[in-house]
Amino acid sequence: MSKPVTIDFVSDVVCPWCALGATALEQAIANLAGEVSVELTYKPFELNPEMPAEGEQAIEHMIRKYGRTPDEVASRNQMIITLGAALGFTFDLKKRSHFYNTFDAHRLLFWAAQEGHQVALKKRLLDGYFTNGQNPSNHETLVRLAGEVGLDIARARQILATGEFGKEVREIEEFYRQRGINSVPAMVLNGRHLVSGSQSIEYYEQMLRQMAVATVEA
Repeated sequence: MSKPVTIDFVSDVVCPWCALGATALEQAIANLAGEVSVELTYKPFELNPEMPAEGEQAIEHMIRKYGRTPDEVASRNQMIITLGAALGFTFDLKKRSHFYNTFDAHRLLFWAAQEGHQVALKKRLLDGYFTNGQNPSNHETLVRLAGEVGLDIARARQILATGEFGKEVREIEEFYRQRGINSVPAMVLNGRHLVSGSQSIEYYEQMLRQMAVATVEA
């Protein structure tokens, strides 16, 4: 048996391109089941680390941060909705009214990786935010979503209340910043091969096959 292809998927839970990339990657992995073994870990990246607790209205945020016009924001949003629909992912950007701080969500994801539930929690966070308009900085929302994927609710609440795993998340964020990753999604395969941006299912399948061969030959 060959070693699994390792994927460090650097992303944020309020990044639509990360949601697209994660969904396409999930389908690529499923399509190659039995052919390529994959070990996937989500790594933290904050699009808006200075975002206040109450968040910022989404359209206003896009206009302020990127200098877009309201029409440009609407056009971009429609493109994202269309791309998501093609993958079976629903973007309801009317419900997704605000951008939020995601540091606590990343702390919970770090813990979820130790418990074997990170991939499921990441998916639930993306669905919760983009499809259902839930606030990923709200502790009760995070606790509920953790419970839905089989994590211990009391432990999740304790982590969020105490700031646990904050140091670890900051160190990982800095690790990837130091290596030039300043936009997401970004995938690092087998610890050395970088794939930037959201790609198609077919592209991810090709990369996984190539990495699997490289792993066998190494």
